Amino acid sequence: MLKIAHHEIYNHPLPDKHRFPMDKYDLLPQQLLYEGTCIEDNFFEPEIPNNKHFFSVHDPEYFFDLLNITLSKKEERKIGFPLTEQLIAREMVIADGTMKASEFALANGVAMNIAGGTHHAFTNSGEGFCMLNDQAIGARYMQKKGLVKKILIVDLDVHQGNGTAEIFRGDDSVFTFSMHGKTNYPFHKETSDLDIPLENETRDEAYLSILKEILPKLIQQEKPDFVYYLSGVDVLESDKLGKLSLSLEGCKQRDTFVLQTCYDNNLPVMCSMGGGYSENIKVIVEAHANTFRLAQEIFF
Repeated sequence: MLKIAHHEIYNHPLPDKHRFPMDKYDLLPQQLLYEGTCIEDNFFEPEIPNNKHFFSVHDPEYFFDLLNITLSKKEERKIGFPLTEQLIAREMVIADGTMKASEFALANGVAMNIAGGTHHAFTNSGEGFCMLNDQAIGARYMQKKGLVKKILIVDLDVHQGNGTAEIFRGDDSVFTFSMHGKTNYPFHKETSDLDIPLENETRDEAYLSILKEILPKLIQQEKPDFVYYLSGVDVLESDKLGKLSLSLEGCKQRDTFVLQTCYDNNLPVMCSMGGGYSENIKVIVEAHANTFRLAQEIFF
Protein backbone atom coordinates (compact mmCIF):
# COMPACT_ATOMS: atom_id res chain seq x y z
CA MET A 1 0.00 0.00 0.00
CA LEU A 2 1.15 3.52 -0.81
CA LYS A 3 1.95 5.35 2.45
CA ILE A 4 1.85 9.14 2.59
CA ALA A 5 3.03 11.41 5.40
CA HIS A 6 0.56 14.17 6.19
CA HIS A 7 -0.14 16.21 9.33
CA GLU A 8 -2.42 19.17 9.97
CA ILE A 9 0.63 21.18 11.07
CA TYR A 10 1.85 21.08 7.44
CA ASN A 11 -0.78 23.72 6.73
CA HIS A 12 0.47 25.97 9.54
CA PRO A 13 -0.86 29.54 9.12
CA LEU A 14 1.63 32.25 8.26
CA PRO A 15 1.35 36.01 7.80
CA ASP A 16 -0.44 36.83 4.54
CA LYS A 17 2.69 37.70 2.58
CA HIS A 18 4.12 34.24 3.34
CA ARG A 19 0.84 32.32 3.05
CA PHE A 20 0.74 31.29 -0.60
CA PRO A 21 0.67 28.40 -1.47
CA MET A 22 0.37 26.69 1.93
CA ASP A 23 -3.23 25.73 1.11
CA LYS A 24 -1.94 22.93 -1.10
CA TYR A 25 -1.11 20.86 1.98
CA ASP A 26 -4.84 20.60 2.77
CA LEU A 27 -6.17 20.59 -0.77
CA LEU A 28 -3.90 17.83 -2.10
CA PRO A 29 -5.02 15.04 0.26
CA GLN A 30 -8.63 16.18 -0.18
CA GLN A 31 -8.28 15.84 -3.95
CA LEU A 32 -6.61 12.42 -3.73
CA LEU A 33 -9.38 11.14 -1.45
CA TYR A 34 -12.17 12.70 -3.51
CA GLU A 35 -11.04 11.14 -6.79
CA GLY A 36 -10.32 7.76 -5.23
CA THR A 37 -6.57 7.71 -5.83
CA CYS A 38 -6.13 7.27 -2.08
CA ILE A 39 -8.13 6.17 0.94
CA GLU A 40 -7.70 7.24 4.55
CA ASP A 41 -5.46 4.24 5.26
CA ASN A 42 -2.88 5.58 2.79
CA PHE A 43 -2.09 8.48 5.13
CA PHE A 44 -0.07 8.44 8.32
CA GLU A 45 0.67 11.22 10.81
CA PRO A 46 4.33 11.90 11.58
CA GLU A 47 5.34 13.48 14.88
CA ILE A 48 8.24 15.36 16.45
CA PRO A 49 11.14 12.86 16.46
CA ASN A 50 14.05 12.45 18.86
CA ASN A 51 16.56 15.29 18.50
CA LYS A 52 19.35 12.78 17.85
CA HIS A 53 18.14 12.33 14.28
CA PHE A 54 18.81 15.99 13.50
CA PHE A 55 22.38 15.79 14.85
CA SER A 56 23.31 13.28 12.16
CA VAL A 57 22.97 16.14 9.65
CA HIS A 58 22.86 19.49 11.47
CA ASP A 59 25.30 21.04 13.96
CA PRO A 60 23.83 20.90 17.48
CA GLU A 61 24.57 24.59 18.05
CA TYR A 62 22.55 25.57 14.98
CA PHE A 63 19.75 23.16 15.87
CA PHE A 64 19.36 24.50 19.42
CA ASP A 65 19.57 28.12 18.26
CA LEU A 66 16.74 27.26 15.86
CA LEU A 67 14.76 25.38 18.51
CA ASN A 68 15.12 28.21 21.05
CA ILE A 69 14.57 30.91 18.38
CA THR A 70 17.92 32.49 19.23
CA LEU A 71 19.27 32.76 15.68
CA SER A 72 20.58 36.19 14.74
CA LYS A 73 18.30 38.52 12.78
CA LYS A 74 20.58 38.01 9.77
CA GLU A 75 20.24 34.22 10.02
CA GLU A 76 16.47 34.53 10.38
CA ARG A 77 16.23 36.80 7.33
CA LYS A 78 18.09 34.17 5.25
CA ILE A 79 15.41 31.61 6.17
CA GLY A 80 12.73 34.04 5.04
CA PHE A 81 10.05 33.24 7.61
CA PRO A 82 9.36 34.97 10.93
CA LEU A 83 10.33 32.10 13.25
CA THR A 84 7.80 30.70 15.70
CA GLU A 85 7.68 27.57 17.86
CA GLN A 86 4.89 26.13 15.70
CA LEU A 87 6.80 26.75 12.48
CA ILE A 88 9.90 24.99 13.84
CA ALA A 89 7.75 22.11 15.12
CA ARG A 90 6.31 21.85 11.60
CA GLU A 91 9.80 21.45 10.15
CA MET A 92 10.63 18.74 12.68
CA VAL A 93 7.42 16.86 11.91
CA ILE A 94 8.17 17.06 8.17
CA ALA A 95 11.57 15.44 8.79
CA ASP A 96 9.90 12.65 10.77
CA GLY A 97 7.48 12.15 7.88
CA THR A 98 10.40 11.65 5.52
CA MET A 99 12.18 9.25 7.89
CA LYS A 100 9.09 7.11 8.34
CA ALA A 101 8.19 7.29 4.64
CA SER A 102 11.71 6.05 3.87
CA GLU A 103 11.03 2.85 5.80
CA PHE A 104 7.65 2.47 4.09
CA ALA A 105 9.37 2.91 0.72
CA LEU A 106 11.83 0.18 1.56
CA ALA A 107 8.95 -2.16 2.41
CA ASN A 108 6.54 -1.18 -0.39
CA GLY A 109 8.71 0.23 -3.19
CA VAL A 110 7.57 3.84 -2.89
CA ALA A 111 6.29 6.27 -0.24
CA MET A 112 5.52 9.98 -0.17
CA ASN A 113 5.66 13.04 2.02
CA ILE A 114 3.08 15.67 1.05
CA ALA A 115 5.53 18.26 2.40
CA GLY A 116 9.34 18.17 2.50
CA GLY A 117 12.00 18.93 -0.03
CA THR A 118 13.72 21.37 2.34
CA HIS A 119 16.92 21.22 0.30
CA HIS A 120 18.18 24.74 1.09
CA ALA A 121 18.94 23.77 4.71
CA PHE A 122 22.70 23.46 5.30
CA THR A 123 24.63 21.73 8.07
CA ASN A 124 24.68 24.88 10.21
CA SER A 125 22.23 27.32 8.63
CA GLY A 126 18.89 27.62 6.91
CA GLU A 127 17.75 29.66 3.94
CA GLY A 128 15.05 29.83 1.28
CA PHE A 129 12.22 28.82 3.67
CA CYS A 130 14.17 25.68 4.70
CA MET A 131 15.48 25.02 8.20
CA LEU A 132 16.03 21.25 8.55
CA ASN A 133 16.94 19.17 5.48
CA ASP A 134 14.34 16.38 5.48
CA GLN A 135 15.84 14.17 2.76
CA ALA A 136 19.34 14.45 4.21
CA ILE A 137 17.96 13.51 7.64
CA GLY A 138 16.06 10.61 6.05
CA ALA A 139 19.17 9.40 4.24
CA ARG A 140 21.28 9.38 7.40
CA TYR A 141 18.47 7.71 9.33
CA MET A 142 18.31 4.86 6.84
CA GLN A 143 22.08 4.45 6.76
CA LYS A 144 22.48 4.54 10.55
CA LYS A 145 19.83 1.84 10.91
CA GLY A 146 21.80 -0.28 8.44
CA LEU A 147 18.85 -0.44 6.05
CA VAL A 148 20.62 1.01 3.01
CA LYS A 149 24.19 1.77 2.00
CA LYS A 150 24.35 3.76 -1.23
CA ILE A 151 21.78 6.52 -1.82
CA LEU A 152 20.98 8.56 -4.91
CA ILE A 153 19.22 11.90 -4.42
CA VAL A 154 17.36 13.02 -7.55
CA ASP A 155 16.50 16.70 -7.05
CA LEU A 156 14.31 18.01 -9.87
CA ASP A 157 12.99 21.10 -8.11
CA VAL A 158 13.58 24.26 -10.18
CA HIS A 159 16.00 25.47 -7.50
CA GLN A 160 19.36 23.82 -6.93
CA GLY A 161 19.61 21.62 -3.84
CA ASN A 162 22.44 23.69 -2.42
CA GLY A 163 22.04 22.63 1.21
CA THR A 164 21.92 18.95 0.27
CA ALA A 165 25.06 19.37 -1.86
CA GLU A 166 26.92 20.95 1.08
CA ILE A 167 25.79 18.33 3.60
CA PHE A 168 26.99 15.39 1.48
CA ARG A 169 30.09 17.00 -0.03
CA GLY A 170 32.88 14.41 -0.12
CA ASP A 171 30.57 11.59 1.00
CA ASP A 172 30.69 8.72 -1.49
CA SER A 173 27.74 6.96 0.16
CA VAL A 174 25.28 9.63 -1.06
CA PHE A 175 25.27 10.86 -4.67
CA THR A 176 23.56 14.22 -5.16
CA PHE A 177 22.05 15.00 -8.57
CA SER A 178 20.38 18.38 -9.11
CA MET A 179 18.76 19.46 -12.37
CA HIS A 180 17.58 23.04 -12.01
CA GLY A 181 17.15 26.49 -13.54
CA LYS A 182 20.56 28.01 -14.24
CA THR A 183 19.55 31.56 -13.26
CA ASN A 184 17.09 30.61 -10.51
CA TYR A 185 17.70 30.99 -6.80
CA PRO A 186 20.10 30.22 -5.19
CA PHE A 187 22.28 32.71 -7.02
CA HIS A 188 25.42 31.19 -5.51
CA LYS A 189 25.25 27.49 -6.32
CA GLU A 190 26.99 24.77 -4.33
CA THR A 191 28.58 21.82 -6.13
CA SER A 192 26.48 18.67 -6.24
CA ASP A 193 28.00 15.39 -7.43
CA LEU A 194 26.18 16.17 -10.67
CA ASP A 195 24.59 19.51 -11.52
CA ILE A 196 22.61 20.12 -14.71
CA PRO A 197 21.84 23.86 -14.95
CA LEU A 198 19.12 24.54 -17.52
CA GLU A 199 18.61 27.68 -19.56
CA ASN A 200 15.57 29.87 -19.00
CA GLU A 201 12.37 28.68 -20.68
CA THR A 202 13.60 25.11 -21.18
CA ARG A 203 10.58 23.18 -22.44
CA ASP A 204 9.31 19.62 -22.25
CA GLU A 205 11.23 18.01 -25.09
CA ALA A 206 14.66 19.34 -24.13
CA TYR A 207 14.09 18.74 -20.41
CA LEU A 208 12.91 15.17 -20.81
CA SER A 209 15.64 14.34 -23.31
CA ILE A 210 18.33 15.37 -20.82
CA LEU A 211 16.70 13.54 -17.92
CA LYS A 212 16.22 10.34 -19.93
CA GLU A 213 19.85 10.36 -20.97
CA ILE A 214 21.27 11.01 -17.51
CA LEU A 215 19.22 9.11 -14.93
CA PRO A 216 19.69 5.55 -16.27
CA LYS A 217 23.42 6.17 -16.62
CA LEU A 218 23.62 7.44 -13.04
CA ILE A 219 21.86 4.36 -11.71
CA GLN A 220 24.16 2.07 -13.69
CA GLN A 221 27.24 4.02 -12.60
CA GLU A 222 26.45 4.57 -8.90
CA LYS A 223 24.44 1.40 -8.22
CA PRO A 224 22.34 2.91 -5.41
CA ASP A 225 20.06 0.77 -3.28
CA PHE A 226 17.71 3.65 -2.41
CA VAL A 227 16.50 6.82 -4.14
CA TYR A 228 15.21 10.10 -2.75
CA TYR A 229 13.19 12.05 -5.29
CA LEU A 230 12.45 15.75 -4.84
CA SER A 231 9.56 16.27 -7.24
CA GLY A 232 9.02 20.05 -7.12
CA VAL A 233 6.42 21.33 -9.58
CA ASP A 234 7.99 24.79 -9.77
CA VAL A 235 9.41 23.67 -13.13
CA LEU A 236 6.04 24.60 -14.70
CA GLU A 237 5.83 27.46 -17.15
CA SER A 238 3.11 28.98 -14.95
CA ASP A 239 5.30 29.09 -11.85
CA LYS A 240 5.85 32.53 -10.33
CA LEU A 241 9.30 31.73 -8.94
CA GLY A 242 10.66 29.36 -11.60
CA LYS A 243 12.23 30.20 -14.96
CA LEU A 244 11.69 26.91 -16.76
CA SER A 245 8.72 26.25 -19.07
CA LEU A 246 7.41 22.73 -18.61
CA SER A 247 3.77 22.02 -19.35
CA LEU A 248 1.57 20.11 -16.92
CA GLU A 249 1.89 17.08 -19.19
CA GLY A 250 5.68 17.49 -19.37
CA CYS A 251 5.89 17.56 -15.58
CA LYS A 252 3.78 14.39 -15.46
CA GLN A 253 6.10 12.71 -17.97
CA ARG A 254 9.07 13.70 -15.81
CA ASP A 255 7.50 11.96 -12.79
CA THR A 256 6.52 8.96 -14.90
CA PHE A 257 10.08 8.49 -16.08
CA VAL A 258 11.66 8.82 -12.63
CA LEU A 259 9.18 6.51 -10.90
CA GLN A 260 9.12 3.95 -13.72
CA THR A 261 12.93 3.90 -13.83
CA CYS A 262 13.07 3.25 -10.09
CA TYR A 263 10.44 0.50 -10.40
CA ASP A 264 12.20 -1.15 -13.35
CA ASN A 265 15.49 -1.17 -11.43
CA ASN A 266 13.89 -2.48 -8.23
CA LEU A 267 14.93 0.71 -6.42
CA PRO A 268 12.82 1.90 -3.47
CA VAL A 269 12.03 5.61 -3.84
CA MET A 270 10.90 8.14 -1.26
CA CYS A 271 9.32 11.32 -2.69
CA SER A 272 9.20 14.76 -1.08
CA MET A 273 6.92 17.19 -2.91
CA GLY A 274 9.11 20.32 -2.91
CA GLY A 275 8.04 23.65 -4.39
CA GLY A 276 5.20 24.86 -6.56
CA TYR A 277 4.15 28.50 -6.89
CA SER A 278 1.83 28.81 -9.87
CA GLU A 279 -0.72 31.62 -9.64
CA ASN A 280 -3.62 29.17 -9.85
CA ILE A 281 -3.67 26.83 -6.84
CA LYS A 282 -5.58 24.26 -8.95
CA VAL A 283 -2.55 23.91 -11.22
CA ILE A 284 -0.26 23.28 -8.23
CA VAL A 285 -2.57 20.65 -6.76
CA GLU A 286 -3.07 18.92 -10.12
CA ALA A 287 0.68 18.78 -10.80
CA HIS A 288 1.41 17.33 -7.36
CA ALA A 289 -1.56 14.95 -7.55
CA ASN A 290 -0.10 13.47 -10.74
CA THR A 291 2.94 12.29 -8.75
CA PHE A 292 0.71 10.35 -6.34
CA ARG A 293 -1.46 8.94 -9.13
CA LEU A 294 1.63 7.68 -10.91
CA ALA A 295 3.08 6.13 -7.77
CA GLN A 296 -0.16 4.16 -7.34
CA GLU A 297 -0.29 3.19 -11.01
CA ILE A 298 3.35 2.11 -11.37
CA PHE A 299 4.02 0.44 -8.03
CA PHE A 300 0.64 -0.97 -7.07
